[in-house]
Amino acid sequence: MSSPEERLKELGLTLPEVVKPLASYVPAVRTGDHVYVSGQIPMENGKLGATGKVGAEVTLEEAKRQARVCALNGIAAAAQAAGGLGNIVRIVKVVGFVASAPGFTDQPKVVNGASELFGEVFGDAGIHARSAVGVAALPLDVPVEVELIAEVR
Repeated sequence: MSSPEERLKELGLTLPEVVKPLASYVPAVRTGDHVYVSGQIPMENGKLGATGKVGAEVTLEEAKRQARVCALNGIAAAAQAAGGLGNIVRIVKVVGFVASAPGFTDQPKVVNGASELFGEVFGDAGIHARSAVGVAALPLDVPVEVELIAEVR
């Protein structure tokens, strides 16, 4: 099986720079053999990928793509805290927050964008416990935010 670095390359992806915090927190904290990654928003090249509520201004498909961007940002933050991508042993827990229009109930499908990327990058070690939560609003009006816990060496 190829390494996470090789799988990223095969997917045509590179780890982005870690997104700077929007307030008084750090992108990730390592304690013992775990890294706790703060909620990651869909920033690409320093710009927001989308804004608005899923089921209104943002389609399910676009929100799923934005969740994938959040996951890639989360991998970058985890790798930085772990001392490199190769030090991530597995993705343990993922929580996805979806800014949802009234009546929108497909939050799990949106967060699948993140979960699927973790599986593509880490294989079986990317299979994780997860929550997908609908919320009224997220910072900067983003449609999705993803946080994670990773086991590291």
